[in-house]
Amino acid sequence: MKKLYIETLGCQMNKSDSERIAGILSHFDYVQTENEKEADLLIINTCSIRQLSADKAYSQLGVWGKRKKDKPNLKIAICGCVAQQDKENVRKRAPYVDLVFGTHNIYELPDLIKKIENNEKVCAITNKPVIKNQNDFNIIRKESVNAWIPIIEGCNNFCTYCVVPFTRGRERSRKPDEIIEEAQKIIKEGYKEITLLGQNVDSYGKDLNDNNITLANLLRSINKIDGEFRIRFVTSYPSDIKDDLINAVDECEKVCKYFHIPMQSGNSRILKEMNRRYTKEEYYEIVSKIRKRFENVTITSDFIAGFPSETEGEFTDTLKAMEELELDYSNTAAYSPREFTKAGKMVDKFIPEDVKYKRLERLNEKNREVCLKSNEKFVGKVLKVLIEGKMEKDGKINLNSRADNNKIVHFESDKHNIGDFVNVKIKKAQTWCLYGEPIE
Repeated sequence: MKKLYIETLGCQMNKSDSERIAGILSHFDYVQTENEKEADLLIINTCSIRQLSADKAYSQLGVWGKRKKDKPNLKIAICGCVAQQDKENVRKRAPYVDLVFGTHNIYELPDLIKKIENNEKVCAITNKPVIKNQNDFNIIRKESVNAWIPIIEGCNNFCTYCVVPFTRGRERSRKPDEIIEEAQKIIKEGYKEITLLGQNVDSYGKDLNDNNITLANLLRSINKIDGEFRIRFVTSYPSDIKDDLINAVDECEKVCKYFHIPMQSGNSRILKEMNRRYTKEEYYEIVSKIRKRFENVTITSDFIAGFPSETEGEFTDTLKAMEELELDYSNTAAYSPREFTKAGKMVDKFIPEDVKYKRLERLNEKNREVCLKSNEKFVGKVLKVLIEGKMEKDGKINLNSRADNNKIVHFESDKHNIGDFVNVKIKKAQTWCLYGEPIE
Protein backbone atom coordinates (compact mmCIF):
# COMPACT_ATOMS: atom_id res chain seq x y z
CA MET A 1 0.00 0.00 0.00
CA LYS A 2 1.20 3.53 -0.84
CA LYS A 3 0.68 6.27 1.70
CA LEU A 4 -1.19 9.49 0.94
CA TYR A 5 -1.14 12.72 2.92
CA ILE A 6 -3.60 15.53 2.10
CA GLU A 7 -3.43 19.00 3.60
CA THR A 8 -6.61 20.98 3.10
CA LEU A 9 -6.89 24.75 3.22
CA GLY A 10 -10.07 26.78 2.94
CA CYS A 11 -13.78 26.09 3.02
CA GLN A 12 -15.96 23.05 3.64
CA MET A 13 -16.17 22.49 -0.12
CA ASN A 14 -12.39 21.99 -0.19
CA LYS A 15 -12.64 19.57 2.73
CA SER A 16 -15.33 17.64 0.89
CA ASP A 17 -13.16 17.58 -2.25
CA SER A 18 -10.29 16.14 -0.19
CA GLU A 19 -12.56 13.34 1.03
CA ARG A 20 -13.40 12.51 -2.56
CA ILE A 21 -9.75 12.69 -3.65
CA ALA A 22 -8.81 10.24 -0.90
CA GLY A 23 -11.67 7.98 -1.96
CA ILE A 24 -10.64 7.95 -5.63
CA LEU A 25 -7.02 7.19 -4.73
CA SER A 26 -8.10 4.35 -2.43
CA HIS A 27 -9.05 2.49 -5.64
CA PHE A 28 -5.33 2.65 -6.56
CA ASP A 29 -3.89 1.27 -3.31
CA TYR A 30 -3.32 4.62 -1.58
CA VAL A 31 -4.12 4.71 2.12
CA GLN A 32 -4.25 7.98 4.04
CA THR A 33 -1.75 8.84 6.75
CA GLU A 34 -1.72 11.70 9.25
CA ASN A 35 2.10 11.72 9.18
CA GLU A 36 3.27 13.64 6.11
CA LYS A 37 6.87 12.45 6.60
CA GLU A 38 5.93 8.84 5.76
CA ALA A 39 3.83 9.70 2.71
CA ASP A 40 4.61 8.58 -0.84
CA LEU A 41 2.21 11.20 -2.26
CA LEU A 42 1.69 14.66 -0.78
CA ILE A 43 -1.31 16.71 -1.93
CA ILE A 44 -2.17 20.23 -0.86
CA ASN A 45 -5.76 21.28 -1.60
CA THR A 46 -5.73 25.05 -1.78
CA CYS A 47 -7.88 28.14 -1.29
CA SER A 48 -7.36 31.45 -3.07
CA ILE A 49 -10.13 33.52 -1.52
CA ARG A 50 -7.44 35.66 0.17
CA GLN A 51 -3.76 36.17 -0.59
CA LEU A 52 -2.76 34.81 2.83
CA SER A 53 -4.24 31.42 1.93
CA ALA A 54 -2.37 31.29 -1.38
CA ASP A 55 0.91 32.29 0.31
CA LYS A 56 0.42 29.53 2.88
CA ALA A 57 0.02 26.97 0.09
CA TYR A 58 3.26 27.97 -1.64
CA SER A 59 5.09 28.00 1.70
CA GLN A 60 4.00 24.41 2.36
CA LEU A 61 5.10 23.37 -1.14
CA GLY A 62 8.53 24.83 -0.35
CA VAL A 63 8.82 22.64 2.75
CA TRP A 64 7.84 19.56 0.76
CA GLY A 65 10.25 20.44 -2.04
CA LYS A 66 13.17 20.30 0.42
CA ARG A 67 11.97 16.90 1.64
CA LYS A 68 11.99 15.59 -1.93
CA LYS A 69 15.77 16.09 -2.10
CA ASP A 70 16.16 13.31 0.47
CA LYS A 71 13.32 11.21 -0.96
CA PRO A 72 13.50 11.46 -4.80
CA ASN A 73 10.54 9.11 -5.36
CA LEU A 74 8.24 11.33 -3.34
CA LYS A 75 5.39 12.73 -5.44
CA ILE A 76 3.96 16.21 -4.79
CA ALA A 77 0.64 17.53 -6.07
CA ILE A 78 -1.33 20.74 -5.72
CA CYS A 79 -5.04 21.10 -6.42
CA GLY A 80 -7.90 23.41 -5.58
CA CYS A 81 -8.42 27.07 -6.32
CA VAL A 82 -4.77 28.20 -6.35
CA ALA A 83 -3.96 25.46 -8.85
CA GLN A 84 -6.97 26.40 -11.00
CA GLN A 85 -6.05 30.08 -10.91
CA ASP A 86 -2.24 29.91 -11.29
CA LYS A 87 -2.07 26.94 -13.70
CA GLU A 88 1.40 26.54 -15.25
CA ASN A 89 2.78 29.32 -13.06
CA VAL A 90 2.70 26.89 -10.14
CA ARG A 91 5.48 24.86 -11.72
CA LYS A 92 7.51 28.01 -12.36
CA ARG A 93 7.39 28.84 -8.67
CA ALA A 94 7.69 25.22 -7.51
CA PRO A 95 9.40 23.12 -10.24
CA TYR A 96 9.56 20.07 -7.94
CA VAL A 97 5.76 19.69 -8.10
CA ASP A 98 4.76 16.58 -10.08
CA LEU A 99 1.05 17.23 -10.54
CA VAL A 100 -1.08 20.36 -10.80
CA PHE A 101 -4.80 19.68 -11.16
CA GLY A 102 -7.73 22.06 -10.95
CA THR A 103 -11.12 22.09 -9.31
CA HIS A 104 -12.68 20.60 -12.47
CA ASN A 105 -10.23 17.69 -12.82
CA ILE A 106 -10.70 15.61 -9.66
CA TYR A 107 -12.37 12.76 -11.53
CA GLU A 108 -9.43 12.53 -13.95
CA LEU A 109 -7.16 11.52 -11.07
CA PRO A 110 -6.92 7.82 -12.03
CA ASP A 111 -5.19 8.75 -15.31
CA LEU A 112 -3.20 11.59 -13.79
CA ILE A 113 -1.75 9.43 -11.02
CA LYS A 114 -0.61 6.81 -13.53
CA LYS A 115 1.28 9.50 -15.43
CA ILE A 116 3.18 10.88 -12.44
CA GLU A 117 3.98 7.35 -11.27
CA ASN A 118 5.67 6.96 -14.66
CA ASN A 119 7.70 10.08 -13.78
CA GLU A 120 5.77 12.47 -16.03
CA LYS A 121 5.20 16.06 -14.92
CA VAL A 122 1.52 16.87 -15.38
CA CYS A 123 -0.57 20.04 -15.38
CA ALA A 124 -4.28 19.25 -15.80
CA ILE A 125 -6.34 22.43 -15.73
CA THR A 126 -9.57 22.71 -17.69
CA ASN A 127 -12.37 25.25 -17.63
CA LYS A 128 -14.94 22.60 -18.49
CA PRO A 129 -15.71 20.30 -15.55
CA VAL A 130 -15.24 16.56 -15.88
CA ILE A 131 -18.67 15.31 -14.77
CA LYS A 132 -19.10 11.85 -13.24
CA ASN A 133 -21.45 10.24 -10.75
CA GLN A 134 -19.65 10.85 -7.48
CA ASN A 135 -21.24 7.75 -5.99
CA ASP A 136 -19.17 5.59 -8.35
CA PHE A 137 -16.13 6.25 -6.15
CA ASN A 138 -15.33 5.72 -2.49
CA ILE A 139 -15.43 8.74 -0.20
CA ILE A 140 -12.96 8.58 2.67
CA ARG A 141 -14.66 10.64 5.36
CA LYS A 142 -13.01 11.52 8.64
CA GLU A 143 -14.39 9.59 11.60
CA SER A 144 -16.96 12.03 12.91
CA VAL A 145 -20.67 12.57 13.37
CA ASN A 146 -20.77 15.12 10.53
CA ALA A 147 -20.73 14.49 6.79
CA TRP A 148 -20.67 16.97 3.90
CA ILE A 149 -22.50 16.55 0.60
CA PRO A 150 -21.75 19.04 -2.20
CA ILE A 151 -24.99 19.63 -4.10
CA ILE A 152 -24.00 22.58 -6.31
CA GLU A 153 -20.63 23.94 -7.28
CA GLY A 154 -19.58 27.22 -8.85
CA CYS A 155 -21.11 30.67 -8.87
CA ASN A 156 -22.88 32.91 -11.40
CA ASN A 157 -22.90 36.11 -9.36
CA PHE A 158 -19.47 37.60 -10.11
CA CYS A 159 -19.21 39.71 -6.97
CA THR A 160 -16.45 42.18 -7.74
CA TYR A 161 -14.18 40.99 -4.90
CA CYS A 162 -14.57 37.23 -5.40
CA VAL A 163 -12.46 34.81 -7.42
CA VAL A 164 -14.82 31.82 -7.09
CA PRO A 165 -16.44 32.10 -10.57
CA PHE A 166 -12.93 32.00 -12.06
CA THR A 167 -11.69 29.04 -9.97
CA ARG A 168 -14.88 26.99 -9.53
CA GLY A 169 -16.71 27.98 -12.71
CA ARG A 170 -20.41 28.55 -13.26
CA GLU A 171 -23.12 26.92 -11.14
CA ARG A 172 -23.55 23.18 -11.68
CA SER A 173 -26.12 21.19 -9.71
CA ARG A 174 -25.94 17.47 -9.01
CA LYS A 175 -28.99 15.37 -9.78
CA PRO A 176 -31.30 14.97 -6.76
CA ASP A 177 -31.43 11.16 -6.89
CA GLU A 178 -27.61 11.07 -6.75
CA ILE A 179 -27.61 13.33 -3.68
CA ILE A 180 -30.37 11.36 -1.93
CA GLU A 181 -28.49 8.10 -2.60
CA GLU A 182 -25.36 9.57 -0.99
CA ALA A 183 -27.41 10.84 1.99
CA GLN A 184 -28.95 7.40 2.53
CA LYS A 185 -25.51 5.81 2.53
CA ILE A 186 -24.21 8.39 5.01
CA ILE A 187 -27.03 7.67 7.45
CA LYS A 188 -26.47 3.89 7.16
CA GLU A 189 -22.80 4.47 7.98
CA GLY A 190 -23.84 6.09 11.26
CA TYR A 191 -23.36 9.80 10.62
CA LYS A 192 -25.73 12.01 12.58
CA GLU A 193 -25.52 15.26 10.65
CA ILE A 194 -25.52 16.06 6.94
CA THR A 195 -24.44 19.44 5.60
CA LEU A 196 -25.46 20.28 2.03
CA LEU A 197 -22.77 22.41 0.43
CA GLY A 198 -22.70 25.03 -2.29
CA GLN A 199 -21.08 28.37 -2.94
CA ASN A 200 -24.70 29.52 -3.45
CA VAL A 201 -26.57 26.58 -2.00
CA ASP A 202 -30.06 28.04 -2.46
CA SER A 203 -29.43 28.36 -6.21
CA TYR A 204 -29.54 24.56 -6.33
CA GLY A 205 -31.42 23.21 -9.34
CA LYS A 206 -31.69 26.41 -11.38
CA ASP A 207 -29.42 24.96 -14.10
CA LEU A 208 -31.35 21.67 -14.34
CA ASN A 209 -34.39 23.19 -16.10
CA ASP A 210 -36.93 21.57 -13.80
CA ASN A 211 -39.01 23.81 -11.53
CA ASN A 212 -39.48 20.96 -9.05
CA ILE A 213 -35.74 20.64 -8.40
CA THR A 214 -35.04 23.18 -5.67
CA LEU A 215 -33.18 23.25 -2.38
CA ALA A 216 -36.53 23.36 -0.56
CA ASN A 217 -37.73 20.14 -2.21
CA LEU A 218 -34.33 18.48 -1.74
CA LEU A 219 -34.56 19.22 2.00
CA ARG A 220 -38.04 17.68 2.05
CA SER A 221 -36.78 14.52 0.32
CA ILE A 222 -33.77 14.03 2.60
CA ASN A 223 -35.95 14.75 5.64
CA LYS A 224 -37.98 11.62 4.76
CA ILE A 225 -34.97 9.28 5.13
CA ASP A 226 -35.39 7.02 8.17
CA GLY A 227 -33.15 7.63 11.15
CA GLU A 228 -32.29 10.22 13.77
CA PHE A 229 -30.09 12.82 12.12
CA ARG A 230 -29.92 16.52 11.29
CA ILE A 231 -29.63 18.45 8.04
CA ARG A 232 -27.83 21.76 7.47
CA PHE A 233 -27.15 23.79 4.32
CA VAL A 234 -24.54 26.48 3.53
CA THR A 235 -23.92 29.04 2.10
CA SER A 236 -27.05 31.09 1.30
CA TYR A 237 -27.17 34.16 -0.93
CA PRO A 238 -29.51 36.73 0.70
CA SER A 239 -31.85 37.49 -2.21
CA ASP A 240 -32.11 33.79 -3.13
CA ILE A 241 -33.78 32.89 0.17
CA LYS A 242 -37.39 32.51 -0.96
CA ASP A 243 -40.52 31.78 1.08
CA ASP A 244 -40.60 28.15 -0.05
CA LEU A 245 -37.13 27.55 1.43
CA ILE A 246 -38.18 29.11 4.74
CA ASN A 247 -41.35 26.98 4.65
CA ALA A 248 -39.29 23.82 4.07
CA VAL A 249 -37.02 24.61 7.04
CA ASP A 250 -40.16 25.06 9.15
CA GLU A 251 -41.86 21.88 7.89
CA CYS A 252 -38.89 19.52 8.15
CA GLU A 253 -38.14 18.49 11.73
CA LYS A 254 -34.63 17.28 10.80
CA VAL A 255 -33.56 20.55 9.15
CA CYS A 256 -31.62 22.81 11.53
CA LYS A 257 -32.97 26.26 12.30
CA TYR A 258 -29.78 27.92 11.17
CA PHE A 259 -29.02 30.26 8.25
CA HIS A 260 -25.59 31.45 7.16
CA ILE A 261 -26.28 34.55 5.05
CA PRO A 262 -23.22 36.65 4.10
CA MET A 263 -24.04 40.37 4.07
CA GLN A 264 -20.45 41.56 3.32
CA SER A 265 -21.24 45.24 4.03
CA GLY A 266 -23.88 47.18 5.91
CA ASN A 267 -23.90 50.00 3.35
CA SER A 268 -25.98 49.90 0.17
CA ARG A 269 -23.48 51.86 -1.97
CA ILE A 270 -20.69 49.46 -1.08
CA LEU A 271 -23.01 46.50 -1.74
CA LYS A 272 -23.61 47.90 -5.21
CA GLU A 273 -19.85 48.33 -5.73
CA MET A 274 -19.48 44.69 -4.68
CA ASN A 275 -22.16 43.70 -7.24
CA ARG A 276 -24.31 42.18 -4.52
CA ARG A 277 -27.92 41.89 -5.70
CA TYR A 278 -29.62 43.40 -2.65
CA THR A 279 -29.64 46.56 -0.57
CA LYS A 280 -29.06 46.96 3.14
CA GLU A 281 -32.82 47.36 3.61
CA GLU A 282 -33.61 44.16 1.68
CA TYR A 283 -31.13 42.21 3.80
CA TYR A 284 -32.83 43.54 6.95
CA GLU A 285 -36.20 42.35 5.61
CA ILE A 286 -34.89 38.83 5.00
CA VAL A 287 -33.44 38.57 8.51
CA SER A 288 -36.62 39.96 10.06
CA LYS A 289 -38.77 37.43 8.17
CA ILE A 290 -36.63 34.51 9.39
CA ARG A 291 -36.48 35.69 13.01
CA LYS A 292 -40.28 36.11 13.14
CA ARG A 293 -40.73 32.53 11.88
CA PHE A 294 -38.36 30.67 14.23
CA GLU A 295 -37.94 31.13 17.98
CA ASN A 296 -34.34 30.02 18.56
CA VAL A 297 -32.99 30.54 15.05
CA THR A 298 -29.33 31.46 14.59
CA ILE A 299 -28.28 33.75 11.73
CA THR A 300 -24.59 34.15 10.92
CA SER A 301 -22.90 36.29 8.29
CA ASP A 302 -19.67 37.36 6.57
CA PHE A 303 -18.23 40.88 6.40
CA ILE A 304 -15.33 42.53 4.56
CA ALA A 305 -13.48 45.49 6.09
CA GLY A 306 -11.79 48.05 3.85
CA PHE A 307 -13.38 47.31 0.48
CA PRO A 308 -12.07 49.76 -2.18
CA SER A 309 -13.52 53.27 -1.77
CA GLU A 310 -15.22 52.44 1.56
CA THR A 311 -15.49 55.59 3.68
CA GLU A 312 -15.36 55.74 7.47
CA GLY A 313 -19.09 56.41 7.55
CA GLU A 314 -19.86 53.46 5.28
CA PHE A 315 -17.74 51.19 7.45
CA THR A 316 -19.65 52.44 10.50
CA ASP A 317 -22.84 51.28 8.76
CA THR A 318 -21.43 47.76 8.83
CA LEU A 319 -20.81 47.96 12.59
CA LYS A 320 -24.38 49.21 13.07
CA ALA A 321 -25.82 46.43 10.90
CA MET A 322 -24.02 43.74 12.87
CA GLU A 323 -25.55 45.11 16.07
CA GLU A 324 -29.02 46.01 14.80
CA LEU A 325 -29.50 42.64 13.12
CA GLU A 326 -28.42 40.90 16.34
CA LEU A 327 -26.27 38.54 14.30
CA ASP A 328 -25.16 35.48 16.23
CA TYR A 329 -21.69 35.26 14.69
CA SER A 330 -19.85 36.61 11.64
CA ASN A 331 -16.77 35.61 9.69
CA THR A 332 -14.66 38.71 9.13
CA ALA A 333 -11.76 39.58 6.84
CA ALA A 334 -9.84 42.56 5.53
CA TYR A 335 -10.31 43.09 1.80
CA SER A 336 -7.75 41.12 -0.21
CA PRO A 337 -7.42 42.03 -3.93
CA ARG A 338 -7.72 38.96 -6.16
CA GLU A 339 -6.52 38.44 -9.70
CA PHE A 340 -9.19 38.59 -12.45
CA THR A 341 -11.73 40.38 -10.23
CA LYS A 342 -13.13 43.83 -10.98
CA ALA A 343 -12.39 45.16 -7.49
CA GLY A 344 -8.80 43.95 -7.79
CA LYS A 345 -8.35 46.52 -10.56
CA MET A 346 -9.61 49.44 -8.42
CA VAL A 347 -6.06 50.27 -7.39
CA ASP A 348 -6.72 54.00 -7.12
CA LYS A 349 -9.52 53.28 -4.62
CA PHE A 350 -7.63 50.86 -2.35
CA ILE A 351 -7.83 51.60 1.38
CA PRO A 352 -4.40 52.02 3.08
CA GLU A 353 -3.31 48.81 4.82
CA ASP A 354 -3.14 50.37 8.29
CA VAL A 355 -6.66 51.82 7.96
CA LYS A 356 -8.01 48.52 6.59
CA TYR A 357 -6.65 46.44 9.46
CA LYS A 358 -7.75 48.93 12.11
CA ARG A 359 -11.25 48.62 10.69
CA LEU A 360 -10.95 44.84 10.87
CA GLU A 361 -9.97 45.10 14.55
CA ARG A 362 -13.07 47.20 15.24
CA LEU A 363 -15.21 44.77 13.25
CA ASN A 364 -13.87 41.86 15.30
CA GLU A 365 -14.53 43.72 18.54
CA LYS A 366 -18.14 44.36 17.51
CA ASN A 367 -18.41 40.69 16.50
CA ARG A 368 -17.30 39.59 19.98
CA GLU A 369 -19.81 41.98 21.55
CA VAL A 370 -22.83 40.78 19.54
CA CYS A 371 -21.83 37.12 19.89
CA LEU A 372 -21.82 37.40 23.68
CA LYS A 373 -25.22 39.14 23.64
CA SER A 374 -26.56 36.38 21.41
CA ASN A 375 -25.28 33.63 23.69
CA GLU A 376 -26.61 35.29 26.83
CA LYS A 377 -30.15 35.01 25.41
CA PHE A 378 -29.93 31.23 25.72
CA VAL A 379 -29.09 31.06 29.44
CA GLY A 380 -31.90 29.15 31.16
CA LYS A 381 -33.14 27.56 27.91
CA VAL A 382 -32.97 23.88 26.99
CA LEU A 383 -31.24 23.04 23.73
CA LYS A 384 -31.06 19.66 22.02
CA VAL A 385 -27.42 19.07 21.14
CA LEU A 386 -25.39 16.53 19.18
CA ILE A 387 -22.19 15.43 20.92
CA GLU A 388 -19.21 15.89 18.57
CA GLY A 389 -16.20 15.45 20.85
CA LYS A 390 -15.12 14.01 24.18
CA MET A 391 -12.19 14.78 26.48
CA GLU A 392 -11.25 13.61 29.95
CA LYS A 393 -9.65 16.17 32.26
CA ASP A 394 -9.05 15.99 36.01
CA GLY A 395 -11.17 12.85 36.21
CA LYS A 396 -14.16 14.51 34.53
CA ILE A 397 -15.63 13.79 31.10
CA ASN A 398 -16.05 17.03 29.12
CA LEU A 399 -18.30 16.83 26.07
CA ASN A 400 -18.28 19.21 23.11
CA SER A 401 -21.59 19.47 21.31
CA ARG A 402 -23.54 21.57 18.84
CA ALA A 403 -27.16 22.63 19.06
CA ASP A 404 -29.65 22.55 16.22
CA ASN A 405 -29.06 26.31 15.76
CA ASN A 406 -25.28 25.79 15.54
CA LYS A 407 -24.46 27.06 19.04
CA ILE A 408 -21.44 25.33 20.60
CA VAL A 409 -22.34 23.79 23.98
CA HIS A 410 -19.96 22.25 26.54
CA PHE A 411 -21.10 20.07 29.43
CA GLU A 412 -19.87 17.31 31.75
CA SER A 413 -21.27 13.78 31.67
CA ASP A 414 -20.03 10.21 31.97
CA LYS A 415 -23.33 8.80 30.65
CA HIS A 416 -23.19 10.04 27.07
CA ASN A 417 -21.03 9.41 24.02
CA ILE A 418 -20.07 11.02 20.72
CA GLY A 419 -23.05 10.84 18.38
CA ASP A 420 -25.69 11.05 21.11
CA PHE A 421 -28.47 13.61 21.04
CA VAL A 422 -28.92 15.15 24.49
CA ASN A 423 -31.12 17.87 25.99
CA VAL A 424 -28.94 20.38 27.83
CA LYS A 425 -30.05 23.25 30.05
CA ILE A 426 -27.80 26.27 29.48
CA LYS A 427 -26.25 27.64 32.66
CA LYS A 428 -23.57 30.05 31.43
CA ALA A 429 -22.70 32.01 28.30
CA GLN A 430 -19.30 33.04 27.03
CA THR A 431 -18.38 34.87 23.83
CA TRP A 432 -17.95 31.83 21.59
CA CYS A 433 -19.80 29.05 23.44
CA LEU A 434 -22.37 27.99 26.02
CA TYR A 435 -22.07 25.79 29.11
CA GLY A 436 -24.83 23.63 30.51
CA GLU A 437 -25.89 20.40 32.16
CA PRO A 438 -27.77 17.44 30.67
CA ILE A 439 -31.39 16.86 31.68
CA GLU A 440 -33.57 13.82 31.29
